[in-house]
Amino acid sequence: QVQLVESGGGLVQPGGSLILSCAVPGSIFRGYNMGWYRQAPGKERTLVARITIDGSTNYSDSVKGRFTISRNDAKNTVYLQMNSLKPEDTAVYYCNRASRPIGEVQSYFIWGQGTQVTVSS
Repeated sequence: QVQLVESGGGLVQPGGSLILSCAVPGSIFRGYNMGWYRQAPGKERTLVARITIDGSTNYSDSVKGRFTISRNDAKNTVYLQMNSLKPEDTAVYYCNRASRPIGEVQSYFIWGQGTQVTVSS
């Protein structure tokens, strides 16, 4: 059973920044494209950032230019640097596999608990 552990969320003012981290088992980390998803209250969970095994990245239009996904192979960790945060970024953020491009149907490992990001003044 794959266990994904997200951390780094919190309360931040509009315009602020946060860095999220996701610890991934080594056997998974090296074999899969990974992504950050988010789910706001009453809305579906959506993929907002994706990074491939070779480090290529892509983003949903809602976060492009503000969020940066990266991976540290030595630490088996995926990061999401979030800048210029907006109230509409408020959601629970999860990491999981992202084998397909953003907007396509994905397959998932069991979801972790996620990390809450709240953007509010």
